[in-house]
Amino acid sequence: MGTYKYIAVAGNIGCGKSSLVEFICRNYGVEPFYEPNANNPYIKDFYRDMRVWALKSQLYFLTHKFRIHRDLTERQRNATVILDRTIYEDAEVFASYLHARRLISKRDWQLYWSLYETIRETLRPPDLLIYLRASVRTIRKRIRLRGRQEEQDISLTYVRKLNQLYERWFENYQLSPTVIIETDSVDYISNLVDRIDVLRTIESHLTTG
Repeated sequence: MGTYKYIAVAGNIGCGKSSLVEFICRNYGVEPFYEPNANNPYIKDFYRDMRVWALKSQLYFLTHKFRIHRDLTERQRNATVILDRTIYEDAEVFASYLHARRLISKRDWQLYWSLYETIRETLRPPDLLIYLRASVRTIRKRIRLRGRQEEQDISLTYVRKLNQLYERWFENYQLSPTVIIETDSVDYISNLVDRIDVLRTIESHLTTG
């Protein structure tokens, strides 16, 4: 891959981010950094009562994702690294949705957003952002298949709105080069042709002169 790089994988719940991270790691031996979803002590409570737990859950993600960004930037001096979901998505998609739904109050949102902007100014952006686009139907199917209990009651409205916010966020994203993978039709895990195409696309953005 040439010089050491920082790759980020972005996309909605259930779009296949972790699978792509694992796929790239197997092919290139890069070091993965995963979002702290499983370790968030608020996540189950959040899905039961978003109004009560939204701010606490988002502050947890913001704090721990900042730590991950800091750690991977340090590690990237000696190795290529890949991140499963960025801090930008946490704030500009998920937390923004909760604020728009009035699940985070205006006063709390101002505090959260001020903290996020302060953190964002200190971050080194990725060398490449890979955006996984998936339809609502595909996302809901994958959520059911992976079987995380806390996700099974996620509403269709929630998934659809997040997809809309993701499209708006990605349209305005300008921090790094980007690659879009249409995951409804591309199977980079079991289809050899798709796998080769994805690898070539990624390599074309990471090769240095």
